[in-house]
Amino acid sequence: MRTRITLACTECKQRNYNMTKDKKTHPERMETKKYCRFCKTHTLHKETK
Repeated sequence: MRTRITLACTECKQRNYNMTKDKKTHPERMETKKYCRFCKTHTLHKETK
C-alpha cells in the first residue's frame, strides 16, 4: 500500500512536493535534494506529517 507524503524545504519550511511511498519497504522518513521555487536553489527536503 502506497501512502501520500508531503516534502517540505528545510531552509524556508515551505511544503513544495507531494509524493507517494511504500511504508513497508521504507518505514523511515524520506529525505531528498529537490528544487525549491521559494529559495530558488536546490535544498534538502524532508517528509512532513
